[in-house]
Amino acid sequence: MTEADRKRHEVTINVNGDRRSVLLEPRKLLVHLLRDDLGLTGTHIGCDTSQCGACTVDIDGLAVKSCTVLAVMADGSSITTIEGIAPADGLHPIQAAFQQHHALQCGFCTPGMIMSVRQLLKQHPNPTEREIRHNLAGNICRCTGYHNIVGAVEALVAEAHRHD
Repeated sequence: MTEADRKRHEVTINVNGDRRSVLLEPRKLLVHLLRDDLGLTGTHIGCDTSQCGACTVDIDGLAVKSCTVLAVMADGSSITTIEGIAPADGLHPIQAAFQQHHALQCGFCTPGMIMSVRQLLKQHPNPTEREIRHNLAGNICRCTGYHNIVGAVEALVAEAHRHD
């Protein structure tokens, strides 16, 4: 075992339903583990300072900015990335709403936005426009001005209530 290997830690996570173990440096961020080691590039790196929200993932049921988490801190956790939310035969309802309501342009912020909206709807199935905007305050979109994003979430909520 080399000196570099002795400084590495084994991290085991359940990501998108698959158990994965990786040997890594203790200072590696979760976002880099997901992208570089596991090839899950839907989790975007926009700032490395937790300002933009493009790296948002679900860790043990909570939306978290993965650039703020050391990968070793996630050891034993269950993580869902944007790649893990859609059913095999199509889009997750939030993804479909974003598509139908033109809630994206360049798409860079979209994975983080969708993961944040997913958390919001788990906690508040019937959010107001103000609650939607407040929830998305930690996610930066440089293209859409948020109008269509908020509209997509409102339409998704309205559709869910039509089926109640």
